[in-house]
Amino acid sequence: MSDAKKRVKSNTKTENKTNNDEKTSAKRPSVNKGLPLRVMSRIVVIISLLIIVYYSSKDTFRTFAKQSDLLPGIGQVVECSMDYIKELHKFEGCAPRDCKRFVTDKVVSVREVEELLRIATKGLKYGGSFGGASILDLHSGAMSKGQHFINIYEAADLKNLFTQEDFNVIRIVRDKIKYSIAHHFGVQPDKIYSTHPTFFSEISDKKAFTEHDEYWHAHVDKVTYKSFHYTTLLYLSDYGIDFKGGRFVFIDEKINSTVEPRKARLSMFTSGAENTHYVEKVTSGVRYAMTIPFTCDKKYAIEDPSINKYNKIHSN
Repeated sequence: MSDAKKRVKSNTKTENKTNNDEKTSAKRPSVNKGLPLRVMSRIVVIISLLIIVYYSSKDTFRTFAKQSDLLPGIGQVVECSMDYIKELHKFEGCAPRDCKRFVTDKVVSVREVEELLRIATKGLKYGGSFGGASILDLHSGAMSKGQHFINIYEAADLKNLFTQEDFNVIRIVRDKIKYSIAHHFGVQPDKIYSTHPTFFSEISDKKAFTEHDEYWHAHVDKVTYKSFHYTTLLYLSDYGIDFKGGRFVFIDEKINSTVEPRKARLSMFTSGAENTHYVEKVTSGVRYAMTIPFTCDKKYAIEDPSINKYNKIHSN
């Protein structure tokens, strides 16, 4: 009887051990079936990293205007910023139908732009910033030179560098742009005026020397220049041909809109926070453009440049 009890007890222990081994075996991943757990874990980590890299490098820009396209006109309506539209209520006939940006290659001719480029380079060869950004303002006479600005109308060696024919080209182009703004934004042309600063810009890949060379920071034109109500940019050189980098970027909530400069391309937009923007750094070549802003406030209006600027200064 004692031996029988021992055998039953022994058999019970054996059965319990077998059952426990089977349970443990069921929990433990099989080396023979599928991939080992360590390998599976590594695969999951790698896939996760690839997903992160994909979405972090995903382009957040859309090309609003390509250099390769000849555009009769393309527009994008944006919601007016409250400060901008509130101010324009003071100026009858100058508030836009919609706040927007509009790009066209049909307002200014390539021949006119080549004349403007000739005028810009004629002056800037006597100036130029130590850094990558230089300006020439024929309305005020300001031109970048070294780390400062000079007045071209006061420099004896630059007297009569520009002719009345040069100034006439600028006036004709400005008038074309003025009437284009009136048409596309629904304002009265006699209610918008040229304002300061109107200037040529020359941007290269040289390292910034002063804060004036740091053109790539995001900004709002109406904040930078109180007089601005409508901003226009006329491009005098070609993205991807004359220079690399230097695209113009409108900053939007979800995806930014990029304008690739094209010779004779005109970009027009309301100057409020609805059109916050920046210019990419130029990485090679030289980018030329002309900024031609307009104001609704007549007290900020400026006169057209003329040969009389030389005569007034040198006769004093």
